[in-house]
Amino acid sequence: MSQQPSAAPAPTSAVATVSERHDWWRDAVIYQVYPRSFADSNGDGMGDLEGVRTRLPYLRDLGVDAVWLSPFYASPQADAGYDVADYRAVDPMFGTLLDADALIRDAHALGLRIIVDLVPNHSSDQYEWFRRALAEGPGSPSRDRYHFRPGKGKNGELPPNDWESIFGGPAWTRVTEPDGTPGEWYLHLFAPEQPDFNWEHPAVGDEFRSILRFWLDMGVDGFRIDVAHGMVKAEGLPDLGSHEQLKLLGNDVMPFFDQDGVHAIYRQWRRILDEYSGERIFVAEAWTPTVERTANYVRPDELHQAFNFQYLGTHWDAEELRTVIDRTLDAMRPVGAPATWVLSNHDVTRHATRFANPAGLGTQIRLAGDRALGLRRARAATLLMLALPGSAYVYQGEELGLPDVVDLPDEVRQDPAYFRGAGQDGFRDGCRVPIPWTREGSSYGFGTGGSWLPQPAGWGELSVEAQTGEPGSTLELYREALTVRRATADLGAGDAVEWLRAPEGVVAFRRGEFVCVANTTGESVAMPAYGRVLLASGEITEAAGEAKVPADTTVWWTRA
Repeated sequence: MSQQPSAAPAPTSAVATVSERHDWWRDAVIYQVYPRSFADSNGDGMGDLEGVRTRLPYLRDLGVDAVWLSPFYASPQADAGYDVADYRAVDPMFGTLLDADALIRDAHALGLRIIVDLVPNHSSDQYEWFRRALAEGPGSPSRDRYHFRPGKGKNGELPPNDWESIFGGPAWTRVTEPDGTPGEWYLHLFAPEQPDFNWEHPAVGDEFRSILRFWLDMGVDGFRIDVAHGMVKAEGLPDLGSHEQLKLLGNDVMPFFDQDGVHAIYRQWRRILDEYSGERIFVAEAWTPTVERTANYVRPDELHQAFNFQYLGTHWDAEELRTVIDRTLDAMRPVGAPATWVLSNHDVTRHATRFANPAGLGTQIRLAGDRALGLRRARAATLLMLALPGSAYVYQGEELGLPDVVDLPDEVRQDPAYFRGAGQDGFRDGCRVPIPWTREGSSYGFGTGGSWLPQPAGWGELSVEAQTGEPGSTLELYREALTVRRATADLGAGDAVEWLRAPEGVVAFRRGEFVCVANTTGESVAMPAYGRVLLASGEITEAAGEAKVPADTTVWWTRA
């Protein structure tokens, strides 16, 4: 299916150019790149792989360990690349396989690892298998690779069951058969352009094992698995019996999500990954009802990490934070997996804006809120996150303190959920606006030809250029935090914290000689000076063995 010349695969020893640090993923800081919004090398207004490659030295100097790339596969882009038409090709929008090969090699030479997205729950409706299934008609073997079903009702005019799409509306679309008559329905838990694979069919498993090997042979260091809790559906595709199913997501085990059968797939995949040198990893995007169920995905013979969405959704509140930290560490400890911590990604409002608003508004917010408050809390939350045991994820631009762009005109929006009623809020474009590199220029250094989503006026003052070398800037805070984290023996990997007594609204814990204090209140608090200050997200004062920690501020101390 690939329409591009094949790059010569990097040998499986390619990752040897990256530091062979044992269990590197247990305390890694992984930076998420959303390729279309990171850097544009050819001036077409869309970010690309060559743009990412030219900015790799920036990521090395920032201090991250690995780069996770959101999808760049060949795709009609019905859902920003999460509708894949060819898993072994790069979309021309982003470049070629040779560009991917060059990016991987350059990253390794700089000591960075590359993690790519894998989308196994569904394909594009332009995927060769699905196009063949439509053309061959009912009863064809090709249709067995997806979930085709006859409809209910006298003439099959009703969907086969009551499942709803995550993007709104029914999770089923009726096809027109080759003879022109209304025919069967197919399942799509997301957009109609994203038909779900039938993982009960052996060809599906065979295909994805081959895809894994293709990219592993190219030298990638791991995969982030999109909708890792999907793929397997309950036998018989039973009705759910509810018409507000989106409200149940993350609260109940659904017949289409978090089914126990997914774990057999991951055990097969893990055996493949372990054949390769260099400690390649799997990361699960698994929305589950509890962190305890998330732990099932990272048992020793399955995946390595799973995103901690319970932490991402936690308010800036000391009691809530302590609770989710304890539950996370308690859940991961029995399976021997590292906890992960994340504050933002390409699907949620940036945390500098979430924290600028009152608690309880969710993870997609259309209000700018108090910008100064949001940035102050975001900086403090970052230091808290980086002090916790395990691995941390940083979404592009959060190191610049970027807010969400909440006032995009309707006519420029491209989130597919925005155009469907009763689905996700559809305002994910706000966190996907291309990031600023320079103070000036048509797109603040993103590229020479503008940007696919408009950037706000004043974006240049938040740019990498504007913040580099500027004392107290958010970019320099991240750089220093990552440097200190790497140099401090008591930070990084681990599975426990020792909670310290603290005033109400304050999170305080010890890890060996290291102490972290986060004041989540709106007032200054007095705390013991726990030793030498390593770093603080705001200005603190110390006198007579006591420290005054301002509102919404986190401090790192060491007794060493």
